[in-house]
Formats: sequence, structure tokens, C-alpha cells
Amino acid sequence: MTLQQLKYAVAVADTRNITEASRRVFVSQPSLTAAIRELEQEMGITIFSRSNKGVTITNEGDEFLSYARQVLEQASLLEDRFKGGVSGNTIFSVSCQHYSFAVNAFVDVIREFGGNEYDFTLRETQTHEIIEDVAHLKSEIGVIYLSSRNKNVITKLIKKNNLVFEPLFTAPLHIFISKNNPLAKKKKIKLADLSSYPYLTYEQGDFNSFYFAEEPLTQIDFECKKNIQVRDRATLFNLLIGLDGYTICSGIISKELNGPEIISRPLDVNDSMTIGVITRKGMVLSRYAVAYINSIKSKCRL
Repeated sequence: MTLQQLKYAVAVADTRNITEASRRVFVSQPSLTAAIRELEQEMGITIFSRSNKGVTITNEGDEFLSYARQVLEQASLLEDRFKGGVSGNTIFSVSCQHYSFAVNAFVDVIREFGGNEYDFTLRETQTHEIIEDVAHLKSEIGVIYLSSRNKNVITKLIKKNNLVFEPLFTAPLHIFISKNNPLAKKKKIKLADLSSYPYLTYEQGDFNSFYFAEEPLTQIDFECKKNIQVRDRATLFNLLIGLDGYTICSGIISKELNGPEIISRPLDVNDSMTIGVITRKGMVLSRYAVAYINSIKSKCRL
């Protein structure tokens, strides 16, 4: 077993595609496939199942890859310590809901550890996909929230996938609106104030029930006549400005990344959301993951 074989295996796990993995590690597809087969034969396990639909990770492969990532992280630390900070390509992945503070923390990690070469991935995506990404080692960390409405269902799904949820902070509910929205004049917003404005939410695909919603309050919680679903944060912010829309959130926003046009106002409701990270149970986090979590904590002290 070699470090190179472990790097190849992790690349396949991250991409779920032999062609993409071979590009990532700069090796031919036949060489990568042969190296992984040799690794599987040596260890006496099957890490990946291969079919016409692509590559999937086996149960024993899940466990093996969690250890492989730890070995590669320790090897990188040794290189940093004894080779004057010159190490191999840095790899780190995060899947998150659409939070600007999650992007800010990602920037901090790159600034601290990026160096001359790195392969970092940030996926702003749907709630169920975040859980799937971390469960299948596509991402080391997922960033989601729990509330009184979704806690039971999401917690069960987290446990079912052998994951753990670490709370980072709890925030009272706010709305994001344009600074020119008429509601911006109010210090606190009542749900009744929102009835004539478009409610912007993130689309959740096949898991579009309120349990997976990125917004702690959905249309069933209050009168809402205008609803728009979007897939990305830039579109949502443009519609906040262009249509005087709003979305319900933690209230934490980065003016550095998003500019001064979007502001937050507290909602006059007795409710909150707890934002945290999900990781694989029993997995030792990389230094990048630890730095990422610490950055979110420092930016979101309430």
C-alpha cells in the first residue's frame, strides 16, 4: 500500500468518476484503475463497486476511506514539518446550505493553507445532498441547521448515515431584504408585515418537504401569497433587490462578500435556528476542517 494509491482512491471517492479522478491526480485512467485494483487485492477488500451507472463506495470502502484520509492528512503534516512547508496538493471539500459566513470561512482556510497548489471544493447545495455528500465522503464537512420543525427528521437521517451534528451557534430568526425595501424602516418585522411581498426560498428537488427546507418557516406557517423558488444565492439576492422580496434566515450576512445592498431585520417570533456541522462519526478531522469550523465560530459569535 502506498500514499499514491490512497490518493487515487480518495480522488475516485470524491468525484465518483474514474475519468474525472484521473484528471484530478494527473494519471491515465488505466493506471488509476490498476492502482486501485492492486490496493483492493492487497487489503483484501472491495472499496468501489463499478457498473454502467458509475462508481459507488461499498460499506467496507467507506470505513477504509475514512482511515485513508487520516493517513494522507498525517503525511501532509509530516511534509510540512520536515520539508520546509513544501507538501503535495492540498485537498478539502465542504457542502453547505447557502450561507455567506460558510463562504467566508472557506476563504479563510484557503488563505491559511492554500499554498502554491490546492484542490478545494465548496458546494452550496440542497439539504439532503449535503447529508449524502458527507455520508459518502464526497465532503469532509456539511453545514446545515436544525430547528423545532425539522430536528426530529433531520437528526434521524444524520444518525442513519453514521454522521454526527455539532452545533456551532443558535440565532433568532431574521429576514434578508433589500435596503430599499419598505420593511427596512422597521426595527422588527411581524409575519403579517410580509404578506404582500414575494417569499424567496431554496428549491430542494425530490426532497421539497418543509423538513428539508433551508428556511425555518415555510408557507404553511403564515399567510404567503407570492412564492419564488431558486437554486443559488446570487439569484435570490438579485430577486430580493429587484422584487422587494425576502427570505427567512439567521440574519448573519457578509457585507465583504455580498455588498451593502442586502440587510437583515429580526422577526417578531419566538423561534430560532441552530446552525452546525455534520461529519462522519468517529472520523478525525483534518486541520483544514478544524480551521474551517473555528472560522465559522469566530465570525458568528452572537
